[in-house]
Amino acid sequence: MSELTFEQMLEESLKTIHTGEVIEGTIIDVKPDEAILNIGYKSDGILTRNEYTNEPNVDLTTLLNPGDKMEVKVLKVNDGEGQVLLTYKRLAADRGNRRIEEAFNNREVLTAKVTQVLDGGLSVVVDEVRIFIPASLVSDMYEKDLNKYAGQDIEFVISEYNPKRRRYIGDRKQLIVAKKAEMQKELFARISVGDVVEGTVKNVTDFGAFIDLGGVDGLLHISEMSWGRVENPKKVFKVGETLKVLIKDIDGTKVALSLKFDDSNPWKNASTKYAVGNEVTGKVARMTDFGAFVELEPGIDALLHVSQIAREHIEKPSDVLSVGQEVTAKVVDFNEEGRKISLSIKALLVPEAKEAPAAQTKEDDSDVVSVDIDAVIAKQEAEDAE
Repeated sequence: MSELTFEQMLEESLKTIHTGEVIEGTIIDVKPDEAILNIGYKSDGILTRNEYTNEPNVDLTTLLNPGDKMEVKVLKVNDGEGQVLLTYKRLAADRGNRRIEEAFNNREVLTAKVTQVLDGGLSVVVDEVRIFIPASLVSDMYEKDLNKYAGQDIEFVISEYNPKRRRYIGDRKQLIVAKKAEMQKELFARISVGDVVEGTVKNVTDFGAFIDLGGVDGLLHISEMSWGRVENPKKVFKVGETLKVLIKDIDGTKVALSLKFDDSNPWKNASTKYAVGNEVTGKVARMTDFGAFVELEPGIDALLHVSQIAREHIEKPSDVLSVGQEVTAKVVDFNEEGRKISLSIKALLVPEAKEAPAAQTKEDDSDVVSVDIDAVIAKQEAEDAE
């Protein structure tokens, strides 16, 4: 029996490897674009950057260290130069496929960082498996710009798993919808009409603002923004602003909000401040052909009828008044229930000698007219209709 040579003994002591086999190796050298592993074979294994990760331009020296052990998959036993080519990312992808399959079957919520923002959605990587989240499944509302998600960790579920076509689809929308439904349920369980709650301005339109109450968007209509007049909500509120709002009404899942708090209601003490006979000052807020509306304070407008502006005949208020002009007048009628006030400048212009005796009734006073605002407006509307 012939004795084995040293080379033969060494070769027999080394293991045999096959393409596709998973083996463990020890890193003996690392360069920015490749790592060399001792795999117990007659040749060392080469792990290139492209076979380590899908991430572009990664410096392997920042991720791998000599002496570290790692599992790799044999990609090719002999690359033509006697070297063994190894892959880590394909091994990770194989394991990732199993991981994604389990998550798909169990409806597991996954978390991953957005690695790419594409025209039609987002791309994330889980265990070296790329998952695509279409724009329609990113949120429960239209997202004009997806770039804000770049580099962010997001949660999603796998809605489609097709390894043969390498088609893996993620869905973030259903998680948001489910979360909002739960928050909505909790919110309606603890709020009621009359409560004051905190919310965040989500959107502002010409007719009002939508306030996020935490699961439900309440509407703050322009008419409920102030006791006074608000011309343009966009000049008053900003998206992201925090507000304390009053819950005015709840109808199913619709919530009506208000900023008209009772303690700031200008009509609370109006009966004293604007009692008939009081002299008041305000600014002309708007005008019609039949009269001018004078703002006495935010939330309280009074009608100055055209017949009560001066002693002489005036065709229309704009002939002698202008919006923003300050006027002083006398309160000639106060209707607290209807929240209506009538004014008269004419009453202040009547000479003392012509004033009616104290015993004279209101009906005998031919100079001062108490105007029925509703009747005046109704008459004007009827004439316009003709």
